[in-house]
Amino acid sequence: MKSVNWRPNKMSEKSKRKEIAILSDAARSLVKGKTTIMEVCGTHTVSIFRNGLKSLFHEKIHLVSGPGCPVCVTDQGEIDAAIASADLEDTIVATYGDMLRVPGSHGSLLEARSRGREVKVVTSAAGALKLAEENPLKRVVFLGIGFETTAPATASVILDAQEKNLRNFFVLCLHKRVPPALRLLAEAPDLSIDGFLLPGHVSVIIGLEPYRFLSDLFGKACAVAGFEARDIMLGIVEILRQIRTGRPTVRSMYPRAVHPEGNKKALSLLERVFENTTASWRGLGEIPGSGYRLRDAFSNFDAEAMLKITVAKVKPPRGCRCGDVLKGVISPLECPLFETSCAPAHPVGPCMVSTEGTCAAYYSFARKGAEISWNA
Repeated sequence: MKSVNWRPNKMSEKSKRKEIAILSDAARSLVKGKTTIMEVCGTHTVSIFRNGLKSLFHEKIHLVSGPGCPVCVTDQGEIDAAIASADLEDTIVATYGDMLRVPGSHGSLLEARSRGREVKVVTSAAGALKLAEENPLKRVVFLGIGFETTAPATASVILDAQEKNLRNFFVLCLHKRVPPALRLLAEAPDLSIDGFLLPGHVSVIIGLEPYRFLSDLFGKACAVAGFEARDIMLGIVEILRQIRTGRPTVRSMYPRAVHPEGNKKALSLLERVFENTTASWRGLGEIPGSGYRLRDAFSNFDAEAMLKITVAKVKPPRGCRCGDVLKGVISPLECPLFETSCAPAHPVGPCMVSTEGTCAAYYSFARKGAEISWNA
């Protein structure tokens, strides 16, 4: 069957829905046996639910959510380290707002703030740098959270801080790299993933080549997709086409934003400021090469080294199965804590905290069979 080509023009809502219906028919015609596709990105998960796309798929097409929510994969020990930073005298912790409620071993940053600690919400890494400039008598620790999407901004402010000779600005570098986590999933003997719907935002930065091992070594069909309903459907159809023809590859179905070579300027920033290191992912454990740490030339901005902050290994809360959710082993509905002791108002695990978290998405859209259906 010929692949479906998407025309990125302005369309009426009626035309969009008609084209999605065509893509749905294409997906149904391509699938043979049971096929499992992992949507890696949390934004994809939310969009799939919000648009009722699951109701369009043949019962043999099984979508599972992956570890593409940066809040969700931030390890408990890393949250504990962030809270320990806030406990230091004359120290301000600057963080993105979605990290405030993520539980550590003994509370959250929000609870630390309620105890009088200085925890400030910023909307950008530059905002954290500005805090350091405005508070020269205090240390400012910026929580470097996120994947390759946000890491270049952290690298940029570190270079700015060096140029300005700021001595009170530090980064607790918790950034993570997506491809090594996908390798772990591809190698896992207890998982059977046929294809990966790859994240758009991360791919804008890194391009396509870092994923190539998924198709070349593991035979996984891969497509990068945007975040609108029609983008996601196009990505799924491409994955099914690769599986049907037996020709797995990595293809961008989001060409208006994702190019094979990625963003060279952003990649240059990452290479200049960071080096790869082992990182702990909540629920997945330690993954070699999946984290960033500051190069020696920038060690004076490293909160762990300069402020003696330790990121310890911590066991997950009893009964919490965020790790299995992040690996696609179970759906949130199969976790014993879901909707009982774990809910958005009182989350036990991080997958319930973030708006991009799989558990939060299920809580909003799929509880008690209340999943939204597509209406053509």
